[in-house]
Amino acid sequence: MTYDSPLAAHTTLRLGGPVSAIVSCPTTQALAGVVRRLDSEQIPILIVGGGSNLVVADDGVDAVAVRVATTDLKFDGSVMHAEAGVNWDAAVTASVAQGLGGIECLSGIPGSTGATPVQNVGAYGVEIASVLRRVELLDRASGTVHWAGPEELHLSYRHSILKNSDTAVVLSVELDLLPDGLSAPVRYGELARTLGASEGDRLPVADVREAVLALRAGKGMVLDSDDHDTWSAGSFFTNPIIPTEELPEVLRKAQDLLGADVTMPQFPAGPGRTKLSAGWLIERAGFSRGFPGEDAPVRLSTKHTLALTNRGSATTADLVELARRVQRGVEDAFGVRLHPEPVCVGVHI
Repeated sequence: MTYDSPLAAHTTLRLGGPVSAIVSCPTTQALAGVVRRLDSEQIPILIVGGGSNLVVADDGVDAVAVRVATTDLKFDGSVMHAEAGVNWDAAVTASVAQGLGGIECLSGIPGSTGATPVQNVGAYGVEIASVLRRVELLDRASGTVHWAGPEELHLSYRHSILKNSDTAVVLSVELDLLPDGLSAPVRYGELARTLGASEGDRLPVADVREAVLALRAGKGMVLDSDDHDTWSAGSFFTNPIIPTEELPEVLRKAQDLLGADVTMPQFPAGPGRTKLSAGWLIERAGFSRGFPGEDAPVRLSTKHTLALTNRGSATTADLVELARRVQRGVEDAFGVRLHPEPVCVGVHI
């Protein structure tokens, strides 16, 4: 256990003030036991996995950070069982080595395996929801452990009932993977073009993983301690989903700003709902890659407008200021409000 320790050392943004203490839990038994003990004493808890989706206030938080450091990973046929602390990309690497498909499009995503169902992590046309078998949860109210199927988690775009909730802690995850050595059907146009494939094709899992890693690296989305473009929480804003009835007004605003021939990316998102591209909106609202400039402590990535990056001397306050500036700019330009994807602790965006 360490005391009065800054969380900056445990987040990919390298930002965050101190917590009361940090307790590292190397086993599932230890994790459950520590959470039960702290809850019984009514001591506030902050669960920390890979720290890739956390924005923590500069002043820190009056809580004990419980670090999920469990590492057990095993396969039973095409079923992968991973403890919550397993590094996610290590889990993807292991699945590819086993010749199992389904999660290769999620290669290179930082963080821990336990966070993937919380966020319903997704990329390149694949979400955890498509492979999730069940999740082992510690119910914090009762202290009991149980398995929950995906239907109980109400998984949706970058969301589940576990997100922004302190009712349960993920202990382990089971995934149903594809046993034939081929990927899930390629559904993302950019990835299909990179692979020289057609959408819907299934390809060797190793080939798809390699292509995804190359695409992510080109956008600064693969962690590299020497590259400040990767000192981020990944995509900072989710793609907004709006009622389809509001779309004509959004398009009108886009035409007024950008010209009558503008084409705005839009995708069906269920009955009466349309998904827009946050990156497109940010850039068209006047926030280019690298904004606001070389001397700024926090900038949009020079490779990808969706990532807010720490250039080495930033504070969380700097990050929040830029996030709000982008948020206001997009809302002023298009009437669409962007929502942050990371979990914010002690700050509000």
